[in-house]
Amino acid sequence: MLPSYSYSCSCSHGYGSRKLGQDTFHNSMQNPSKLQNPYSPFKTRAFLEFTLHDHSLAKRMHYSLRYASPSYRTLDIMVNSHDHKQNLKGPRVFLGFKLQCHSRTLALSTKSSSINGRKKRYGGVLPSVLRSLESENNVEKALDSFDGNLSPKEQTVILKEQSSWERVIRVFEWFKSRKGYVPNVIHYNVVLRALGRAQKWDELRLCWIEMAKNGVLPTNNTYGMLIDVYGKAGLVKESILWIKHMRQRGLFPDEVTMNTVVRVLKDAGEFDRADRFYKAWCCGQVELDDLDLDSIVDSVNGTGSGLISFKHFLSTELFKTGGRISTSKVMSASDVENPVQKPRLTSTYNTLIDLYGKAGRLKDAADVFAEMLKSGVAMDTITFNTMIFTCGSHGNLSEAELLLTKMEERCIRPDTKTFNIFLSLYAEAGNVDAALKCYRKIREVGLFPDNVTHRAVLHILCERNMVPDVETVLLEMEKSGLHVDEHSIPGLIKMYINEGLLDQAKSFFEKSQSNGGLSSKTRGAIIDVYAEKGLWAEAEAVFFAKRDLVAQKKGILEYNIMVKAYGMAKLYDKALSLFKSMRNYGTWPDECTYNSLVQMFAGGDLVEQARDFLSEMQAMGFKPHCLTFSAVIACYVRLGQLSDAVGVYQEMVGVGITPNEVVYGSLINGFAESGRVEDALQYFRQMEESKISANQIVLTCMIKAYSKVGNLERAKAFYERIKELENSPDIVASNSMINLYADLGMVSEARLVFEDLREKGWADGVSFATMMYLYKNMGMLDEAIDVAEEMKQSGLLRDCVSYNKVLACYATNGQLRECGELLHEMVARKLLPDIGTFKVLFTVLKKGGFPIEAVTQLESSYQEGKAYARQAVITSVFSVVGMHASAIESCETLAKADVVLDSSAYNVAIYAYGVFGEIDKALNMFMKMQDEGLEPDLVTYINLVSCYGKAGLVEGVKRIYSQLKFGEMEPSESLFKAIIDAYKNVNRHDLAKLVTQEMKFAFDSQPPSDSVTEDESDDLQELSDSETVDEYDEISSGL
Repeated sequence: MLPSYSYSCSCSHGYGSRKLGQDTFHNSMQNPSKLQNPYSPFKTRAFLEFTLHDHSLAKRMHYSLRYASPSYRTLDIMVNSHDHKQNLKGPRVFLGFKLQCHSRTLALSTKSSSINGRKKRYGGVLPSVLRSLESENNVEKALDSFDGNLSPKEQTVILKEQSSWERVIRVFEWFKSRKGYVPNVIHYNVVLRALGRAQKWDELRLCWIEMAKNGVLPTNNTYGMLIDVYGKAGLVKESILWIKHMRQRGLFPDEVTMNTVVRVLKDAGEFDRADRFYKAWCCGQVELDDLDLDSIVDSVNGTGSGLISFKHFLSTELFKTGGRISTSKVMSASDVENPVQKPRLTSTYNTLIDLYGKAGRLKDAADVFAEMLKSGVAMDTITFNTMIFTCGSHGNLSEAELLLTKMEERCIRPDTKTFNIFLSLYAEAGNVDAALKCYRKIREVGLFPDNVTHRAVLHILCERNMVPDVETVLLEMEKSGLHVDEHSIPGLIKMYINEGLLDQAKSFFEKSQSNGGLSSKTRGAIIDVYAEKGLWAEAEAVFFAKRDLVAQKKGILEYNIMVKAYGMAKLYDKALSLFKSMRNYGTWPDECTYNSLVQMFAGGDLVEQARDFLSEMQAMGFKPHCLTFSAVIACYVRLGQLSDAVGVYQEMVGVGITPNEVVYGSLINGFAESGRVEDALQYFRQMEESKISANQIVLTCMIKAYSKVGNLERAKAFYERIKELENSPDIVASNSMINLYADLGMVSEARLVFEDLREKGWADGVSFATMMYLYKNMGMLDEAIDVAEEMKQSGLLRDCVSYNKVLACYATNGQLRECGELLHEMVARKLLPDIGTFKVLFTVLKKGGFPIEAVTQLESSYQEGKAYARQAVITSVFSVVGMHASAIESCETLAKADVVLDSSAYNVAIYAYGVFGEIDKALNMFMKMQDEGLEPDLVTYINLVSCYGKAGLVEGVKRIYSQLKFGEMEPSESLFKAIIDAYKNVNRHDLAKLVTQEMKFAFDSQPPSDSVTEDESDDLQELSDSETVDEYDEISSGL
């Protein structure tokens, strides 16, 4: 079993139709049309000139994207009070909500501190100072020239404009060194923020201590900034502790600080805690006792403890010092009275809408939106974007579109992010047309697609393998001077590979590499795309491709995925060689490397190598996964080494790895295969004692175990347990019961299970084969033939084993022509007959009257592996059953053979040509045989006599009879019979009578038999039985 990897770089969302409509994406670039809502009950057109259905109005309203003065109407977004709503991906529970925009609300826009992303322009001496600092590494030297000319405000600007935390510190130290400098909280806030963003926690702590020593008191801005940088660093608990710190010092968080806390908790998924904090703030009470800080998980390490514990955090200088005020001024948190308040900032409302949207509380999000309107708080683009995403992501796409029109009415222009949101919503809904129209609208309204836009639209198209449309987008990006985002590259290459365009995939990779190189993670994803398709050579080419940067070495992820690629291709030597070379290039194997190698070798039944790597892995200090131990155990089970499998199991338990149902299933199956029921039952009980529920596979293994020993009652008990499971019983369990009933000769019971499978459409080749086996055993040949015919008509003849079952059934019943037709079908489907097939074919020849000496000769040639021996047997069968065309075609293959044939092949060709009256060709094959220096044998003479008789060549028959009569060849009953038939064919019944008398003297008189001997019947039965069991065991071993 090969290891499972999670290095996939592209996601499959299972979107709906990939159809773009009648026009191609290229054509529609020149002919933009409207977006459509797939869920609207009306024929809506997209938000850029589309029809919206307002549930409070009984008519449609048409809007176009023009920024006219807003019309102060009441907006009602009503959702029907169904028990369910229509989701983008499926049904989801919906809590109905209503948004009300009151006409008295003013449509205001917020001011921005920057214009189109450009920095503010400063006046006075600041431009000179900033230019000097940018061009001079020596900060002190650059600032010395402006000494005494900088105001505190200018100093603040200079601090903020520094590009790194090191330069911020150096500039700050220079300021402090100047005579007359007075420390102030604004400067400390800038420095603390720079250190926090760089996650320099020790330097931040020292700065905090210095701030306290200089008597600078932290403000709400200080605490809000600290909460922000700690939260963005993933230290959620430490971030919230700053609130406790400020409350201990008598400060109540203002709205900005409160908003920051709510955002940090929201981003950490602590939705309820964020909600409680906000509502407590509105009531003027902010207490952290109910927030249960110890249960908050830091995202840095995913543990509740964070980097330092709550207790340790409080005991550091951070909480011992910093912002101390006199005792007389300090009041307890409970003594501070704050009035009931409501938020007034747009950013706060935006955070709350996002909070409730992500928490799935749509009604609360709508209430916040309505309160914002009612309170006259100015809305901005972020407000609507957040609300649009909240509605759309919960399946209310029509309401999201309606929000866009209200955005227009308020003269708030949508930005690129607005269109990106709709693009993703339409894509998730499977509406490719609407998504692509949304993409085109971005440029139409004067905006420009960003990286997110291109990444989204390329993902949509690549998922649907829409190559021409993808290349249209790529060409547009190239004309705009844009490069494909690195995250999109694996998806694009996967699309080309899916379409069989390997040259384009290679070319695109090389072009992407030349545009600045690719990260190790992206290369790994590309290698994985090739590996998943079995293209190990192409994966190898990417792995060993030249890097743009000399120092850019291959990452461990690339090595691990390349090992996977080799493993999937069963190139174990290459995988091992790659592993050994890793250290030479400065990359050390990790836990994943060892897990992959162990699972790879175990999956290839190379158990010794797997065991060695398992030991090496543990010696390196890595802990193997449960899946890794399971792979080795399963390998030992497949190899029948159960004691070693148990040894690995015990080792697994010894190192503290809890076995799962796969481990127990492998052991139970192994003991079931070997008939060791008690051992299988022991591990079954251990599994149940470990509170692991037995699945269908394990229960089926127990059925098989009891079937091996013929314990019907226990097998039935487990079968009943399987029936209690969902979607049970499965085909393997049912086939196990049919097999057990067949072994016990219980026809009625087996038929009931089989009929149940047939009605459900689950019956497979094993089901049919087992029933044939049962019917034949019971002498019910007609029923066996009926099952064989149905199996054939059901298209279940897919391999040699299934064909052999039906061939044996037909042969037993004497239906030799059907045997020949099945054989021809096998040949036509290029299914190479196996040893079981030829065993049946030799029986067909015997029952078809083929000379016993000829059968013996063919069997010998087949077993010795002589050239064209298989072809000779097949030709003989076609001849015996009367399939003239197939036999002659097969003879032509023998006649054109470019190797020296043995006597058996020539004899078959002579026989086949002779049977169908092509005597000239038969005699030509005889002469060719002599030319090759091969002497005619008994089988040759038998076939020649038949040819002479059909050609009326009496002298030829007499010559061979003379050789037989005078002892020049060993007497043979088959040859006597051939001579008799030949004389009859030339109307020399007198001679035929004479030869018959001669034969009586030479052999005891025995009536000819047209039926197969008892031994041959037993052979057929043994073949059928063994192959049925083998097939059953083979399928069951897959458990």
